[in-house]
Amino acid sequence: MRVGFIGLGSQGAPMAHRIVAAGHPTTLWARRPAALEPFADTAARVAASPAELAASSDLVCLCVVNDADVAQVGDEVLAAMAPGSVIAVHSTVHPDTCRALAERAAARGVAVVDAPVSGGAPAASAGTLVVMVGGEASVVERCRPVFASYGDPVAHLGPLGSGQIAKLINNVLFTANLGTAASALALGAELGVDRAQLAEVVAHGSARSYAFESVKNAGGTLDRIAAYAGALLQKDVGLVTELADKAGAVPKTVLATADSTLADMGQTGHERA
Repeated sequence: MRVGFIGLGSQGAPMAHRIVAAGHPTTLWARRPAALEPFADTAARVAASPAELAASSDLVCLCVVNDADVAQVGDEVLAAMAPGSVIAVHSTVHPDTCRALAERAAARGVAVVDAPVSGGAPAASAGTLVVMVGGEASVVERCRPVFASYGDPVAHLGPLGSGQIAKLINNVLFTANLGTAASALALGAELGVDRAQLAEVVAHGSARSYAFESVKNAGGTLDRIAAYAGALLQKDVGLVTELADKAGAVPKTVLATADSTLADMGQTGHERA
């Protein structure tokens, strides 16, 4: 497939590098010329606009920041895409944002899949991102070779929107785990155990987790994590709360714990009625 990629940030750039290295004909576009500089010595082409990128792509990957960006850039590329082509939304957004884009795309014969990722820049560079895909099975399989260039596993969760739901639940659980990790270290300190040494022990014990490692590496508290990730985690917990309320789901422990973590981070919780 000819691939277009928009969103060359800390995670998107290594994803695009992996696509190029895998031999897929790749076209890039970025608002900031500096974002394109690392690709100067690669086989990637640079488009002058999203529309130019879309016109020469069978698959356009969007790794932009938020729902508004997905809607705006999605419409810009959609206007120039040929019937039979595909838009993949790698951003973490509301499932309805992907569904609305898919409705507009269907009128032009273009398919949409949602494919948010987890693992960050190191995993993207190593080709080990977790890619959570929602969409029609035949379309997902067409895109799988591209997704596999930067992702392992590439999991098809179900219909469009399923990937976003899986990613959001992952982030809610991560938020909850951050809170339990920090509170466990605080409890140890109150009981006279050295916080740093306790963190080292747990990191090698049965209670270890990615969230615990994050807290340990941030000094044993939530303060540093809150500074750079608090608002994003608040957004994702809020989205899951909305989806759960709409579906009449009863998530119990995980959302309550995530809300408690957000409160400890100084963020507004999303307590259920």
